[in-house]
Amino acid sequence: MKMEPTEEAETKGSASPPPPDTAAVAFAAVEAEGDVDERDRYSREIKAGLHPLKNKFMFWYTRRTPGVRSQTSYEDNIKKIVEFSTVEGFWVCYCHLARPSSLPSPTDIHLFKEGIRPLWEDAANRNGGKWILRFKKVVSGRFWEDLVLALVGDQLDYGEDVCGAVLSIRFNEDILSVWNRNASDHKAVMALRDSIKRHLKLPHGYLMEYKAHDASLRDNSSYRNTWLRG
Repeated sequence: MKMEPTEEAETKGSASPPPPDTAAVAFAAVEAEGDVDERDRYSREIKAGLHPLKNKFMFWYTRRTPGVRSQTSYEDNIKKIVEFSTVEGFWVCYCHLARPSSLPSPTDIHLFKEGIRPLWEDAANRNGGKWILRFKKVVSGRFWEDLVLALVGDQLDYGEDVCGAVLSIRFNEDILSVWNRNASDHKAVMALRDSIKRHLKLPHGYLMEYKAHDASLRDNSSYRNTWLRG
């Protein structure tokens, strides 16, 4: 996926750096978890005058040639773009990514926490699943941006259960999906659905679909044979 200069997103102001007390609270949370590497990262970034995110993230992309069957595995087709761990680093990356409306079909953009590959078989994903949202191409970019901001800002309920999100550019529609760790935790799955609806300001009657990754592995499909859960 090419990276090209674009105008900064209109919503940039809505994800302005958090105030110092927010960073301090986040630092305390990481410290309580006993993760030495993360504590060191927070310390370095705060001393540098930056605003650390709760999690480090990485953008990936997948591009396939329409109508061409390739022997290359899906995993080999997934390419890393860039990683970031601060508010400032996010905007540097995001504002230079090509907009969804300019990407060819079929293309997938993945945003996942560090250490989690956007694959069903990854250890963090294999017992989980994903919520699926389908949009007309003219509006998908706005919903994708809102979802990215909610994920990066750790705004979704049961955020520790969230692995990442995917934007799938297709011919007739674009598909957003949010991946979670545990498909059998009904409470967490449904709370994540409600949180997504709330942050994307979806209509009350909008129907979302859910599919466990083990089902995707069985039928070798991401978006067929899903469960409708309003």
